[in-house]
Amino acid sequence: MSMTTPSVGSQTPRAEWGRVRASRRTADKAMKLIATGFTFLAIFVLFWILGMLIVKGVGGLSLATFTQVTPGPGSEGGGLANAIVGSIVLTFLGIVVATPIGVLAGTYLAEYGKGSQLANLIRFINDILLSAPSILIGLFVYVILVEPFRGYSGWAGGVALGIIAIPVIVRTTEDMLRLVPGPLREAGAALGAPPSVVITSVTWRAAKSGMVTGILLALARIAGETAPLIFTALNNNFWFSPTLSGGVSNLPVTIYQFASAPYENWQQLAWAGSLIITVSILLLSLIARRIVRGSK
Repeated sequence: MSMTTPSVGSQTPRAEWGRVRASRRTADKAMKLIATGFTFLAIFVLFWILGMLIVKGVGGLSLATFTQVTPGPGSEGGGLANAIVGSIVLTFLGIVVATPIGVLAGTYLAEYGKGSQLANLIRFINDILLSAPSILIGLFVYVILVEPFRGYSGWAGGVALGIIAIPVIVRTTEDMLRLVPGPLREAGAALGAPPSVVITSVTWRAAKSGMVTGILLALARIAGETAPLIFTALNNNFWFSPTLSGGVSNLPVTIYQFASAPYENWQQLAWAGSLIITVSILLLSLIARRIVRGSK
């Protein structure tokens, strides 16, 4: 009687599956390690930047920073009062230009256009504007508003910032309106309300927190833009004209000019201005998150 060796065919799949599971665990641990490492690297770089801003920016902060105008070349002292007020005015103009256009365009995409070809075209153009370099928008506004009128102005700067903010508001408004449940619209229509009343009284009211958040995010997006203002509002060391004609002082361009200057007080003011912009954008982002959290 011949002896036969036991078949190992039935054990091979189990062994192979064990090796596969082991390799998957190894790959999972390696991926977690890589992701964690890059996360800590990003956090380290972020806190490095913030730490440098705080250390060097606080040294340039004083009462004169908020009460005196920017100094001239070679002069001592000075502040950023005119640049701060100019930035607030330009940012306000940009939001005033962008908000009605962005909200109405987002409403059309979410309520009227939906899947139409025109709506798809608008979404495509809006995505292009979202990723378009801001310097190109500045050149565009320079050609249509600065060059024909032969002079820089705060109005041109506001329009440039508004064009940058529009796609952010459009995208946020459309997304927020799409989250509104359909039965709310149907209930309004069942009561005999026309679509315009349903939109303004039901959907806008239901999505108002998200829409306000989009406007605040757009505000934070344009608060630190520099390139468009170089071609439109430019800058100066004095208070701007009530008509906003001529150069209008603003923080981003002031920081750009002062940071590259050989004067120590200019460099300190540049760091102080950078800290002011960073803190302002941080506060706007926190307010936007607070609004969203409250709505939830």
